Amino acid sequence: MLKKRVIAVIIVCDGQVVQSVNFKHTNIVHYDVIHAVKVFADWSVDEIILLNVSRDIQSRMGFIDVLSEVSHQCFIPLTVGGWITDSEYAHRLLRAGADKLAVNTVLHSNPELVTSLSQRYGKQCIVASIDVKRDEVGTPWVHVDRGRLKLKFQALEWAKRAEQLGAGEILFNSIDHDGARRGYDIKTLEPLCQSLQIPVIGFGGVLTWAHMYKGIEVGCDAVAAANQFHYQEQSTRRAKSFLADKGVLVRKEGRIL
Repeated sequence: MLKKRVIAVIIVCDGQVVQSVNFKHTNIVHYDVIHAVKVFADWSVDEIILLNVSRDIQSRMGFIDVLSEVSHQCFIPLTVGGWITDSEYAHRLLRAGADKLAVNTVLHSNPELVTSLSQRYGKQCIVASIDVKRDEVGTPWVHVDRGRLKLKFQALEWAKRAEQLGAGEILFNSIDHDGARRGYDIKTLEPLCQSLQIPVIGFGGVLTWAHMYKGIEVGCDAVAAANQFHYQEQSTRRAKSFLADKGVLVRKEGRIL
């Protein structure tokens, strides 16, 4: 049986690590992305996702510089996303040290690019980042462009489309749950886990490690957090120890008892 992964998400805005609450990024957590990455690497995290949430496309070059430095000092898998709008930039991210590409808006604006990248680099390289927000009656609509553009697609339909386009993994996030500290949007997440043929990463809303365990229970292949991991020493190790005590198969390096 495959071991479940614990993933730290580092949200980067204009070169700084920021906290995310309902997709608003007002509080700076770290002024140095490199430091944040080193901390999680030392705490035995399985993977790191770096997301560039700057609203300025000019941030792409600075993000590549950060990624290049990170990749020279971090030897765990790195997924990167934000402003992947063309094949040349995707290639530059991979050359700078990314192992996987997280695509979001381009799933809507240029789906052919997603398929092209999947065919060129392999589907294991493409992570479809799906952001969902519920309407007043609770319907989970997909949003792109950093949560600003609502699409006429619900979560499961969009995830299946991403899988058909060539994505090898889904990163699911709820705008409503983001930073809300009430756990993942299980009601939307569970059908994805049960219906897709590719791995699903749960993300958005973690306060306690029990929230991560709930994600595993409903079928997540990996569980991720951003804000919560920054505010406790040895956080990713503690999360893995909690999951292991619940009987979840995880890598146990540096286990805290």
